[in-house]
This record gives sequence, structure tokens and C-alpha cells, in this order.
Amino acid sequence: MYELLETVNSPGDLKKLSIPELEVLAKELRAFIIDSVSKTGGHLSSSLGCVELAIAIHYVFDTPEDKLIWDVGHQAYAHKILTGRREQMAHLRQYQGLSGFPKITESEFDAFGTGHSSTSISAALGMAVSARERGLRDRHHVAVIGDGAMTAGMVFEAMNCAGDMKDIRLLVILNDNDCSISPPVGALSKHFFSLMSGRFYAQARESVKALVRPIPRLYDLTRKAEEYSKGIVAPASTLFEEFGLNYHGPIDGHDLKALIPLLKNMKELPGPLVLHIVTEKGHGYEPAAHDPTQYHGISPFDVKVGIQAKAHAKTYTEVFSDWLCEIGAKDKKVVGITPAMESGSGLTNFAKKFPDRFFDVAIAEQHAVTFAAGLAIDGMKPVCAIYSTFSQRAFDQIVHDVALQNLPVLFPLDRGGIVGADGATHHGAFDLSFLRCIPNLVIMAPSDENEARRMLYTGYKYNGPAVVRYPRGKGPGVEIVEEMQELPLGEARVMRQSGAEKEKRVAILAFGSMVYQLLPLAEELDATLVDMRFVKPLDKEIIKEAAENHDLIVTAEENVIQGGAGSACLEAIAEFGGAVPVLQVGIPDKFVEQGDNSSLFKECGLDNDSIREKILNRLKA
Repeated sequence: MYELLETVNSPGDLKKLSIPELEVLAKELRAFIIDSVSKTGGHLSSSLGCVELAIAIHYVFDTPEDKLIWDVGHQAYAHKILTGRREQMAHLRQYQGLSGFPKITESEFDAFGTGHSSTSISAALGMAVSARERGLRDRHHVAVIGDGAMTAGMVFEAMNCAGDMKDIRLLVILNDNDCSISPPVGALSKHFFSLMSGRFYAQARESVKALVRPIPRLYDLTRKAEEYSKGIVAPASTLFEEFGLNYHGPIDGHDLKALIPLLKNMKELPGPLVLHIVTEKGHGYEPAAHDPTQYHGISPFDVKVGIQAKAHAKTYTEVFSDWLCEIGAKDKKVVGITPAMESGSGLTNFAKKFPDRFFDVAIAEQHAVTFAAGLAIDGMKPVCAIYSTFSQRAFDQIVHDVALQNLPVLFPLDRGGIVGADGATHHGAFDLSFLRCIPNLVIMAPSDENEARRMLYTGYKYNGPAVVRYPRGKGPGVEIVEEMQELPLGEARVMRQSGAEKEKRVAILAFGSMVYQLLPLAEELDATLVDMRFVKPLDKEIIKEAAENHDLIVTAEENVIQGGAGSACLEAIAEFGGAVPVLQVGIPDKFVEQGDNSSLFKECGLDNDSIREKILNRLKA
């Protein structure tokens, strides 16, 4: 079934094949990706769109000596397979298996780790400058970036920096998979762009510029004529040329006969360069091509029938989605904002119902937050929904533009804590720590679906900045009360009270997802269990009471221990001079890799068996 693919274990094997053989290889590679991802889950539609591109890059360039960086990396499955990891695809995104993203410790062919978008050009530029300074003049640096990632400000900062560096070898490949191939991208245009990318054209272009540069008006006219002639075929060229990057394209990214010669020509040119290719997400698998969003990040599925909808209990994302639509119907000042995560953050229904009050600002978390601040200061009620891991990018804006001015912006932070197969770049492990230090900010962590709804309403009613931080997936299945209910600010709730004798009494102060997980353990140990609800402001009275009436305090959170909610409890105990022993349970001081949540919880010591052992050992001490 994969006769040709099974002979390719490195780019060196790839280079032995003819272009017709490469076209056969592309079909086998695409079929292999579909089959693999159907068993493991993963990012399908993006990877299917980059099969020919991965083949062409490794065929033309001398990786790993030449450096290849895939922006974000969810389109890099073909790259992984072609660089000796075909057999490992059976363990893609699984515990102690193959990462779903490029990872420098996994392969020498992964030149840079990429999990968040829009970093590739900056990283490749750094490598290109390093190569120049070290005398590695023949080393090439290729950054593959999608049209979606091009919306981030960091990309333009990198291009602005790169445009003045004419003595580096940097190729930016813009993978445009959000539009159809326009009529000019046919046989004639392929020939035209092949000529434009050649060494003769480049030398002639620079010679003419040198000739007319002393005559300002003639030089300006020549430059504008060149831009106009290229703009007829590719209007996007003007943008890149203004940054000082030599633009080529667009070209069909699935046509190896056009792509390989073009890359060979561009390899001979000095940088910085941009190649604009047009691809189709999900190419080669009709269901994914028809609905690339649904097949972006998926669980295992049946290839023959595709993804089938399943009935399930509501996720926290869906609870947020329902609440936002309800509050949006009642209050016309409510505005929904997302940095390119409309579906993932649960804003799709709101966008359909209230299109004039919905804003997808693209991959621009910093802008999203300050945009929300501008709305809030003028009387609107912005709800800025961001994944926990992506909120890290907007820390400065949360501090200076929202919290410093005490503006009523509500931040629903999805994917707080361990998120499973996406791994280290996507775990929401740090938010409680870096947000807790910000003045004026209220931080809430719901333990169930109804608490999430109440906290969202509390944040909406609060006249200042508020965060509601919830995990990925479903809650414990608690019934949701339809009536909007506001929580008293900073008030915890006791889930069960210990009846144990003195010198064995344990109080567990649990935050968010840890509450219901630890309820059976609290029953077993006859421990007091408190749903803390608020990370900030803390219920200091309940902490003081617990410290004075128990022999051990256990804090539990799905966040790093350093600076997290447990540290806040320690600070509160120190404030009133408490002397009770405290056991902090949370994510250890390390980056947690990919895997199923149960395996990762056990590795982190967050499972009930590990926590029981820690508690019993502490009681014996």
C-alpha cells in the first residue's frame, strides 16, 4: 500500500526519486497521514494541505544543515514522516510518544520548537543572522507560515527587521490555504514566475536599479513599474516589497512540477525572499477539504464515514457559549472578542446571533485585550475569550491597558490546566501564577458547570477586570440553574466537613477542577473539603478557620505550584501568623509533555492515589 513511502526514511532517500515518483509518493504520504490520524487523532486538514510542500522543501534543500521552521507546526506531519519518524506516527500525541508539533529534542530536522503561531520568521531570521556572523554563507533558512499566522503583529516586526538585511539567506514561504487559486496561476504564470525567480532576472533587476538609482525620478518610475507589473499577477507583492522582501508567486502548492524548479531557482537568490503558494486544507480527503475547521484538531475517527457527531454532556466551553448568547440578548452592550479562536472558544453561536457585536481580531492577542479596553472605557461590556496558553502573549496589555485602569473586561480563559495531547505548548499551566500578581483583577475557578455560569455572570456584573478560568472538556455533570446568579465576591464554600479526631484532621483547599476529583478522597480520609472558588480575592476567613481547626492544610490546583493558588493560601496563613503544616499539590516545576490526561496527572502527582500517599506521608512526619 505504501511501497514507495516505505523506501523513504530520510530526505536523502527523497532526493533519489524523479518528479513523477515524487507525485506517487505524495499520494501515498497523504493516505498514510489520513490512516494514522484516524487512529491517533491530531491535526489533519492542515497537514494534508502541506504534503507536496514538505516533499519539495526536503527535495531541494539540504536539511538538516539547511534550517526549516514550520510556523505553529500542526501542518508538519508530512515533514515528520519524511525525516525518519514514519513508524512513530502510531504514537502521535500519545503519552511518551511523538509530539504533535516540531520539537528540537525529537529530531535534528526540527530546527525550532513551534506551538504558538507567528514565530517562524523571527526565529529563522535569528538563525540566518547567526549563520552570516559565523561564516556559514551557504546555509539556507526556510520559514513556512500560514496566511492566518500572518495576521499577528510579530510577523510584521520580523519582516520589518529582515527587509534591511540583504546579505542573508532567508526564504519565507507563505502557505495561503484560505482562498482559491486565481486564474493567473496557470501554465503561463508558472513559466512567468519561473523566469522571475531565476538568477538572470535577479541580476538584470539589480543592474537596472543600479543604473537608474542616481536619477531619483527615473529610479522611482522604474520601481513603481516593476511593482505594478508584479501586482497585476499578485497584488500581495506590494506589501512584501515595501518591507524589502523579494516576492514571488502565487503558485499552486500542490504542483510539484512547478514547485520544485521554482524552489531551486529561489535557492540561488540572496534573501530575504517570499514565496507565496496556494494550497487547499484537507487536500486529498473530501470530508476534510469540505470542512477543514471540523478536521483541524480531531479525535480518532472512521476514515470511511468521517467524523460523526456524538451526544455528550456539556463542556465548559459550551456552558460559556450558552451564557454569552443569553447575556448578549439581554444586554446590547455585550461584545464578544476572540483572537482567531471563534469555534474553539465557543463564540460561534454568538457570532451568528449578534454579528455586529462579534469581533475575531485574528491571531493578535495583544490587540484583542487593548481593543477590549477601548470598548470598556467607552461604556461597552467586552467579553474577551482566550485560551489560557495564549493569554500569556497579552500579559502586558492585561496589566497596563485593563487592570491599571480598572476597566470592566471579562476574560473567560479556556483550557486552563492540563490539556492532553497538544502538550507543553498548550497546557494552561501558568495563568493563575502570572495573573494573581496583578492588582484590581478578580480571578475565579469554577468546580462545575453551574459554578462556571454563576462566575461568568459575577464577572459580567463586577465593575472591574475579571477572569473565569476553566478546564478543557466536560465538568462533573452538575445541573445548571437557568436563573442568572451572582456570587458574593471572594466567598468559598465548604463541600464537606471533617469529623475526624484531633491530630488527624485534614482540610483540603481545592481550586477549580480539583474539587470534584478530590471529593471521593476527602470522603475516604474524612477530610474537610473546601471549594475555594476565588483565587483572588481569597476567602481568608475560611482559610484561617481551616488552619486553626486542622492538623494539615492541603492546597490543590491544576496550575504550577510556584506562585499559584496554593502560594496565595500560604501567604494568607503567614499573614495571620498560622503555624499549621501545608502540603501544596499542583503541576511541578517542569514543562509537561503530551499524553492522555490520566497519564499526565499521574506523572504530575495530581491523581488521587498520589495525593493520598502525599497526605498520609505528611501526617506520619
